[in-house]
Amino acid sequence: MIISQFEHFDLAPELLKAIAKKGYKQPTTIQQNTIPVAMDQKDVLGSAPTGTGKTVAFLLPALQHLLDYPRRKPGPPRVLILTPTRELALQVSEQAQDLAIFTPLKVATITGGVAYQNHGEVFNSNQGLVVATPGRLLQYIKEENFDCRAVEILIFDEADRMLQMGFGQDAEKIAAETRWRKQTMLFSATLEGEFFEDFANRLLDNPVQINAEPSRRERKKIHQWYYHCDSQEHKIKLLARFIEKEQVQRGIVFVRHREQVRSLSEILRKRGIRSTCLEGEMSQTQRNTAISRLKNNVVTVLVSTDLAARGIDIDDISHVINFDLPFSADTYLHRIGRTARAGKKGSAISFVEAHDYKYLGKIKRYTGEPLKPRIIEGLAPRTKAPKDGEVKTLSKKQKARIKEKALEKKKVEQKKKIKLRHKDSKNVGKRRKPTNAK
Repeated sequence: MIISQFEHFDLAPELLKAIAKKGYKQPTTIQQNTIPVAMDQKDVLGSAPTGTGKTVAFLLPALQHLLDYPRRKPGPPRVLILTPTRELALQVSEQAQDLAIFTPLKVATITGGVAYQNHGEVFNSNQGLVVATPGRLLQYIKEENFDCRAVEILIFDEADRMLQMGFGQDAEKIAAETRWRKQTMLFSATLEGEFFEDFANRLLDNPVQINAEPSRRERKKIHQWYYHCDSQEHKIKLLARFIEKEQVQRGIVFVRHREQVRSLSEILRKRGIRSTCLEGEMSQTQRNTAISRLKNNVVTVLVSTDLAARGIDIDDISHVINFDLPFSADTYLHRIGRTARAGKKGSAISFVEAHDYKYLGKIKRYTGEPLKPRIIEGLAPRTKAPKDGEVKTLSKKQKARIKEKALEKKKVEQKKKIKLRHKDSKNVGKRRKPTNAK
């Protein structure tokens, strides 16, 4: 049964009031599939692309549980949410506070990059829900400043990235410390990989697996297209012209390498475009400042790497711009999920050089959606895109077969072209006499 309205879930009036205030009209696919199962206190193994409402899918059941079973005396946290990055922790915490605004529930955040004394309130006051990064939380657990025994629900957000960033062991230690819990939920962009499967099997107890692809209605909210580029210089000109022509008010520009972030942001500023940058080596204060500058419309674009942009949830991102195409289609979906959030529309634009078409082909096959080429007047490319719009990637078997055929062809040609030496031809037609003939 598909639940098309939030009112049809068994949610408290305070939560429904907060949902209405946030402007959420209909539950997304992941929310429809997750909320009823999670409210039955079953373990959940969920997968959904970024930007499809995954955070709300696990927050609503967690908050409802705290309202259904209020405790009589103040105590340590009962719901613990782990995230791989500080930015994501702050975003999840902010969303939890928005949903709990009409309830007496308290939400706290524990991350690195924050002075120890600033977390004192988490240890000394009554908290219902805590969002944390694994490294800093484990430090507090070892120092016996964080009591895990009261945790009833443990949630892992972006668990695949947690493993990629080397937090697997920390996450399992925290899971062991919260072994009295009643429910575990684990969410990830993908459920593939032997290492990930082993991790999930150790943490979850007979979970309900939810693989929620966004509906066609949700996908259509993001308009996607690309521009063919001759070179890096041509790409920069196209980017600057596009931002000016489309009057981008709030956009994120993705690049592959950290070294490009500051230089590209500086180039845009020199062209009169208000921009700032975000990269992994920046301090937490610098990161927060960059994000707030975009949120508060001080700048119109934020230039960032994928690593730095994980967990960024900024309202009304109108454009996601792939200055460099990512190597994987999964990362592409993660990027474009920054726009068209909460039922709004958005645009995803990519700049593609000749060597990028193999990645464009992967993205088209993975998403099953057409990405149409466009041209900016006055900056049309001089080179042609590869035939059929993409470079075909061959399997190992196909490559071996092509190599084998090439060798066979070479052998045939060698047989045809037998080299005729001069000494073999100079006496042709003359009969030689034996040297010992008398």
